[in-house]
Amino acid sequence: MAQVLEFRLPDLGEGLTEALIVRWLVEVGEVVAVDQLVVEVETAKAMVDVPCPYGGVVTARFGEEGAELPVGAPLLTVAVGASAPGEGDEVDEGSGNVLVGYGTGAPPARRRRVRPSDTTGAPGSRAPGTPTGARPGAPADAGGVVAAANGARGLGLAGDGPAASSGDGDHAVPDGRYGAGTDVRDRPADGDHGNHGDHGGVAVYGDGPVPVISPLVRRLARENGVDLRELEGSGPDGLILRADVEYALRAAATGQLRMPPAAESLRAPAVGHGPVAPMGAPQSQPATALDPAAAPRPAAPHGTRIPLRGIRGIVADKLSRSRREIPDATCWVDADATELMHARAAMNSAGGPKISLLALLARICTAALARHPELNSTVDMEAREVVQLDQVHLGFAAQTERGLVVPVVRDAHARDAESLSAEFARLTEAARTGTLTPRDLTGGTFTLNNYGVFGVDGSTPIINHPEAAMLGVGRIAPKPWVHQGELAVRQVVQLSLTFDHRVCDGGTAGGFLRYVADCVEQPAVLLRTL
Repeated sequence: MAQVLEFRLPDLGEGLTEALIVRWLVEVGEVVAVDQLVVEVETAKAMVDVPCPYGGVVTARFGEEGAELPVGAPLLTVAVGASAPGEGDEVDEGSGNVLVGYGTGAPPARRRRVRPSDTTGAPGSRAPGTPTGARPGAPADAGGVVAAANGARGLGLAGDGPAASSGDGDHAVPDGRYGAGTDVRDRPADGDHGNHGDHGGVAVYGDGPVPVISPLVRRLARENGVDLRELEGSGPDGLILRADVEYALRAAATGQLRMPPAAESLRAPAVGHGPVAPMGAPQSQPATALDPAAAPRPAAPHGTRIPLRGIRGIVADKLSRSRREIPDATCWVDADATELMHARAAMNSAGGPKISLLALLARICTAALARHPELNSTVDMEAREVVQLDQVHLGFAAQTERGLVVPVVRDAHARDAESLSAEFARLTEAARTGTLTPRDLTGGTFTLNNYGVFGVDGSTPIINHPEAAMLGVGRIAPKPWVHQGELAVRQVVQLSLTFDHRVCDGGTAGGFLRYVADCVEQPAVLLRTL
């Protein structure tokens, strides 16, 4: 007999909580091999092809292309051990680790107590023996695989992911009537199922379907006590988006308990059940005069709405968190980079691999961090400690067609200019082709931002949370400069340092930046640290 195993979205890297489904690589009913790539997802600014640890028949997929799923949510179910006639019933136990922090052995079965199905013939009830998500009278799969999958899921025996118990009855069941992975608390109350039919990924409530697809939106609403039936979606065809739930929460925080105002203002009271005016108030007084919160929300401006998801959503979240949590300050200085450019030209004319300017700047950064380790740190507010880090994992900002990414050069402090050049080249090419791995994008301790490639002189960089500082480098351009007591045209660059004021004071930050500028102006200074 086939065993149905559930494969959940694995941990794709430190600090990542969700992924966007870009493209499914398999179809329901398709036979897959162990470690076969089944879905392409986008998260943490990288495209990742996710392999399945099980071999068998795909019985269900969860989430359409373009949908966001949280880490741990079901991706697909596979019936393993469904052998052809005459073959053994050996079950493939999985292949080992797939991605960061995710074991692929069969998950421990967790049995859940399930209320017996209603067999009284009430609307919405299932006939005895009908699998969850199947319609009475629907033909069974030829091999019994789909029936086995639905049956196992309906009995809660297919694993302990988000679709299983979280300790408070918070289960998601791939039931066709409620949508794949819909939380059971999004279902109608007992005895109020009704004949809703198949709504795909739309949550169903006691009074009909609610236009919400994303499990993240349902979770956000559930955790904050927001009734999705009370919201007016701003997405296509009234789809409820995360922004709608967040607006409702802000409205509640400011005392507008009727959320959102637009939805309330458009809902006419039933005859005989209008709002009761306060004692002494004219009965004909409009509701908006009695309750300012009931006033209609100003119409949204016309324009193109671009969802903040994928790379852009991750960047938005991270930058917002940095501005919200880090008390940053910025200092800057101009430096004469003429000698640095001469030194690079001399290195490259000597033969061997070419040395990039970014590699020389990185080498200067690591030397400066060795002198000022406070800036290679992170802040642990729970422990109220500043953690100074032993290794320098240097991130560098790279603009690609898909957005801004920050690949990380591991152990940059232990690399010479040639090794740094090679690693920068490898990571830049991977960023361009979208093949960066989660490990390439995580674990940075300090970031170097060469925004001079955009032809600008200066900037005030936003720190890459949870790091403590970022060095910005503007364009190197010929400018008038006093050199050896005379006015001359020199190659001048502006350097800026944004730092977390919790880890150090301005004196430390200024000392770091001054040392960097000295090395740019006189590269021979670096010889003291070799």
